[in-house]
Amino acid sequence: MATTETKRNTKNLTRIPTLFIKRDGYKMPFAVYKLELIIDQLGLLEKEQPLINAILKQLEDKTETTADDVHHAFIVVLNNSGFHAEAGKYIAVHKERTIQWEEQTDPTKRLKRLQAKDPTLVHENANKDSNVFNTQRDLTAGTVGKTLGLRMMPEHIAKAHLRGDIHYHDLDYTPWSPMTNCCLIDFKEMLTNGFKIGNAEVESPHSIQTATAQMAQIIANVASSQYGGCSADRVDELLAPFAMRNYDKHLKDAEEYIDDDTKRKEFAKKRTKKDIFDAMQGLEYEINTLFSSQGQTPFTTLGFGLGTTWIEREIQRSILRIRIQGLGREKRTAIFPKLVFTLKKGLNIKPNDPNYDIKQLAVECATKRMYPDILMYDKIKELTGSFKAPMGCRSFLQGWKNAEGEEVNSGRMNLGVVTVNLPRIALQARGDKKLFWEIFNERMQACKEALVFKVSRVKQAIPENAPILYQYGAFGKRLDSEDNVDELFKHRRATVSLGYIGLYEVGTSFYGPRWEQNKEAHDFTLSIVKALKENCEKWSDEYDYHFSVYGTPSESLTDSFCVADRKKFGKVADITAKDYYTNSFHYDVRKHPSPFEKLAFEMAYPKYSSGGFIHYCEYPNLRQNPKALEAVWDWAYDKVGYLGTNTPIDHCYKCGFQGEFKATERGFECPDCGNHDPKSCDCVKRTCGYLGNPLQRPMVHGRHVEIASRAKNMFNGMDQNAE
Repeated sequence: MATTETKRNTKNLTRIPTLFIKRDGYKMPFAVYKLELIIDQLGLLEKEQPLINAILKQLEDKTETTADDVHHAFIVVLNNSGFHAEAGKYIAVHKERTIQWEEQTDPTKRLKRLQAKDPTLVHENANKDSNVFNTQRDLTAGTVGKTLGLRMMPEHIAKAHLRGDIHYHDLDYTPWSPMTNCCLIDFKEMLTNGFKIGNAEVESPHSIQTATAQMAQIIANVASSQYGGCSADRVDELLAPFAMRNYDKHLKDAEEYIDDDTKRKEFAKKRTKKDIFDAMQGLEYEINTLFSSQGQTPFTTLGFGLGTTWIEREIQRSILRIRIQGLGREKRTAIFPKLVFTLKKGLNIKPNDPNYDIKQLAVECATKRMYPDILMYDKIKELTGSFKAPMGCRSFLQGWKNAEGEEVNSGRMNLGVVTVNLPRIALQARGDKKLFWEIFNERMQACKEALVFKVSRVKQAIPENAPILYQYGAFGKRLDSEDNVDELFKHRRATVSLGYIGLYEVGTSFYGPRWEQNKEAHDFTLSIVKALKENCEKWSDEYDYHFSVYGTPSESLTDSFCVADRKKFGKVADITAKDYYTNSFHYDVRKHPSPFEKLAFEMAYPKYSSGGFIHYCEYPNLRQNPKALEAVWDWAYDKVGYLGTNTPIDHCYKCGFQGEFKATERGFECPDCGNHDPKSCDCVKRTCGYLGNPLQRPMVHGRHVEIASRAKNMFNGMDQNAE
């Protein structure tokens, strides 16, 4: 890839038109670089300058030029210059794109692809099993929704999405339906004041068992009323008052049989601990057996770890012990709920802290089940403005106060995501940083319009569309049927996110494949994320919604962007040739830094990506060395806000192997006996921030196999006996 700036001789060019008018009437600045890219793709790079001059000569009397004008000028100039074959190719490509647009927006043709089991459609989501009927129904509805959604949005935005310049997320649900994305459910409001699901009026629970049962029902209904993940924040503190009702009941029962006050309290405490364990185990099983209307287990996150009372501590212990124990007779690793444990100075970090014993249990759980991920309390407050769990995977709300000056986190939500393809901008810039920023600014305008369209569409919902969200407390404030849903979105209560992928590839395009220790390269990539944030701040001021920067967690988009760019630019070493793009700001997965090196490299980026971020490190089997993992957690406390663990936890029930399954062409298999039957083995991998079972949910383009074969031994260089 070129690493020096392209010499663009614009001084001698004929007068350049000011505006370019797309076929849908959208006006944008005329961009000479697009002429250069087309000429390059036609194989005429050596003739670039005279051809551009000739094309601009055709347009010299126009201050505003249209797509048809440019198309005609290209054909005339190519033919007049003797490049008849290239002119034919140019016409053919244009015709092919017109056909593709019609196919992508034709429900019948897309349904035929689904019926033919096109893998890009049936395996698009790692958490959906395309063999079950409700998933098939959701895929069918989503297929139709995508085609209609493309027709609904501005055509130039739809085409930018189809080209791979940007990605309009969750097109199967929105804009056809005015649904929201992810949220922090206001469980406290709902469990305290009651709610309604279907025909049932549900009152406040009188025990922790009933409270967790109600939580499962709320999760199922919320997941069916939106398309993203949902979280329970500070669940140990949330459920403690309902567990106290169990304790009070047991204490009252004990008065009838036990005379000694101390023994009565011991009896009530013992019974309450059993109730807590049973309730949390019930919640774990309920979530893992739920299916939302989208045909998948609801993407659920439980945040916990800050409670200090004996009941709150017991809830924390129960969550971790249940996860360590595993699901069912075979003790499989639970995929959901995602567990997020909070570390806080003075609470649970050092041996003399009151909750240090629970931290030890969390470390053990992470070595055996990968979860919990870790939130660093002080760093999360610094990065996002207040402390809270992420919404689903990594989407974070920013600190916000209501009109009364009260901090509000639960009951807030995200309205959607649009992701920009950063490596494509770098490939189009061909080593020219000035051109990179020119294209970048153009893409930012497209992202802005796409996000504003998302917001405008979501605002068209009415409370009756999703009663659980708008009328019965999941979104906090309860609306009447005639209220405007925008009351819950405006004044930055809701977020809407600008995502990005491929900072590593951008750095590679300008500085080569080993730029991580190059300060100039690191500063350049950091300036890109900073520019993303500056754009979001400007849009927030303009529209009064919180536009946030979001490290995109898309298990398929890291592939699809790369596939589109490989088709467009060919196999570019260390960029498109490796078949995937690196997610968000992460270190190149093919390299082998220690956790400390990896986190030190990544720690600067979340300041500008506070709307969505996570760090994770690869380790060998840690079951015999949990202190090593704890050492990373402690070291990272003041440096990163959100940290996940990748460690081999695969288990073969045929031969008893425990560790890391082998990546092969047919998928993952036991290295000892070759078993790859999901019924007799448990294979769990982290996919862009959350866990998945690749044996049950095969990924597009073999993404899981690729991750397994390339992301190994990032633990190199770490002190195995670190305290």
